[in-house]
Amino acid sequence: MTIKKQLLTALILMASFAAFAQTNMKNYKAGHAFQVSIPDYMTKTTGINEAATFQFDNTVKDIGGFIIVDTKDELELVQLKFTSAQEFYESFIKDFLIKEKNRTIASPQLKSVDGYSYVETDASFYSKESKMEIYYYIGIVETKNAFYKLLCYGGIDSKEKFKADFQKILYSIKD
Repeated sequence: MTIKKQLLTALILMASFAAFAQTNMKNYKAGHAFQVSIPDYMTKTTGINEAATFQFDNTVKDIGGFIIVDTKDELELVQLKFTSAQEFYESFIKDFLIKEKNRTIASPQLKSVDGYSYVETDASFYSKESKMEIYYYIGIVETKNAFYKLLCYGGIDSKEKFKADFQKILYSIKD
């Protein structure tokens, strides 16, 4: 093969590769990063809730919690579009502990702080399995990009002892 033919072949190959390189690309973000603060007596853990993004507990104090993140983009992919943190909360709470006979849910408290919308409430039920009343602190945070669902739990005596710390966890969530 002559040098001219080799150069021509090389130019044709380069031009065909350049044509592929001309394809427009669209960027996507994978995963969702956020910040949360938990009390130093809690430790990060796993195995509490498989849908949770972040889980924590203290086995000695018999309390724990987890955060489930629903990005607005992911919700829209399954044709769910919530207009507010309250609407997201209402969609969740209607089925929460629904099978428990002694289920109680307090009236939700709504707040807006630094551009984030919050909903928080208390829930409880009597667990036949544990033979005790279980307490849940439930918090919802709406940011520009996501809804965060915080559930903290323990025995009913946890409400008085740890609710203030559970609230600090909720209001520390930022993205």
